[in-house]
Amino acid sequence: MLSLETLLADPDLELRVVVPGRDGALAGQVLWVHNTELPDPAPYVREREVVLTNGLWLDRTDPADFVERVLGAGAAGIIFGLRVEQRETPAALADACREAGLPLLEISVAVPFTAVTRAAAAIQARGRQNALMSLVRRGDELTSALSRGAGASGVLAVLRGEHELPLAVVDRMGRELASSGADLDAGQLRAAAEALAGHPPPLEAELGAGVRAALFPVGAIGEADAALLCLRPAAELTQEERDALDQTARYLSLEVARHQAVQAIEMRFAVELLDMVLSGAQRAAEVPGRLRAFGVDPDGPLAVFALAFAGDDDVATLPGMAEAVTDFLLAEGLPAVVAAGSRDVVAVLSWRAGTPSLAPRLAAAVSHRFGGGRVVVGLADPVSGAAGLRTPLLRSREACRALRGRRGGPVAATFAELGSYRLLLESHDEQWRRTFADALLGPLREHDNARDGELEATLRAFLDHDGQWAATAAALYVHVNTLRNRLAKVTELTGRDVGRTADRVDLFLALEAAQSG
Repeated sequence: MLSLETLLADPDLELRVVVPGRDGALAGQVLWVHNTELPDPAPYVREREVVLTNGLWLDRTDPADFVERVLGAGAAGIIFGLRVEQRETPAALADACREAGLPLLEISVAVPFTAVTRAAAAIQARGRQNALMSLVRRGDELTSALSRGAGASGVLAVLRGEHELPLAVVDRMGRELASSGADLDAGQLRAAAEALAGHPPPLEAELGAGVRAALFPVGAIGEADAALLCLRPAAELTQEERDALDQTARYLSLEVARHQAVQAIEMRFAVELLDMVLSGAQRAAEVPGRLRAFGVDPDGPLAVFALAFAGDDDVATLPGMAEAVTDFLLAEGLPAVVAAGSRDVVAVLSWRAGTPSLAPRLAAAVSHRFGGGRVVVGLADPVSGAAGLRTPLLRSREACRALRGRRGGPVAATFAELGSYRLLLESHDEQWRRTFADALLGPLREHDNARDGELEATLRAFLDHDGQWAATAAALYVHVNTLRNRLAKVTELTGRDVGRTADRVDLFLALEAAQSG
């Protein structure tokens, strides 16, 4: 890099420091050297250039004014060329530079300014050559790391071999793909993901706890899939470090694209596995091989988990939820097939002692990854092999669906723990449940559609509040008499009296069958 320091290191230039300037000024980058004898060189001097002058302007302007103009242009310093007529650097010029904190060097009478220009050109040429050689060498090492399967961690190791920088690779979901010399907590990972969501992402991100990170996007043109984070403010990085980080981010794009392609294939295979299981005997022979491909023993005991976000809205899953489940299970040493859908995320895994106790911790881990939303997990009793997976798959998903609709209670439960009525409904196929529900609820729905009514919603609220009139009326924001009139209409249309236990059971089962059908 060209600097006053590198020029001083050349003995042929016979340079001497008159005023060193402020701390580190001599080592600062210099863009070029500019020869001028104008009293006001500011319009022609670029920022970070060094002014070469013989002082022919001394009889026309005060040295302090000259220094002020040079400093205002952002120059990196002054080199004063001694002449036969001027064998010493003027004291007034030295005092002005000292006052301004601007470096001042003097050059021997015997050395022309052209020697400085040639030396500066040679230094810059060597710098460009070294930078190019570093670029090529680093590219070879990065390519080698990727080709031998070292992944993102191997790529960071190459960069850390040159620059001791704290580094991390974080994707759009706030997952840490690799790190070296950096330890980010969950909040900082979320902050990095939020920064990546910008269009375009910022050059620097505040991660919290006083940590600022320079951000180098990783991915194809358009939205960044991830970011290479250097846990230092961008202003503190040298140009060499920034160039190395930028090149590394480009190579990481290849690794992230490969990782995403593998995940997409695995997810498609996982979804196909669920289809095979639900198809019953038709594709049962394909299930064991698919499980083995994911490292799951198809002949051993198997368990099924189904996860979703709780609540009455339609947002049951979010992008990245399946990956969060996979990360948790792998950390527990449990290979699994994890498939994402719009209603839930399903994991088929090898059962072992204590597997059910993982469910609440899994819910907590996924909830934490997504900022604290309530996550519920439905389970079913384990089965002894792949041939029996259909029933636990259906039951775990039904248990998950039931937990989603609850206002509180446990975040994890088995199908059997949710009530015998579910076992009753599950013993019938979907067509039967739909027919049963339509027979009882059909008249209510016709009435509601024709009159923009709320009979079905009122019935569901009444049963959800255990038949308590005041609590139901309050929840619906209606008078108790309005509630009584609506339920009287329900009795008229369905032939079932909500005041009788047997009729309530019929209506309740019809509503549940409608949801599960």
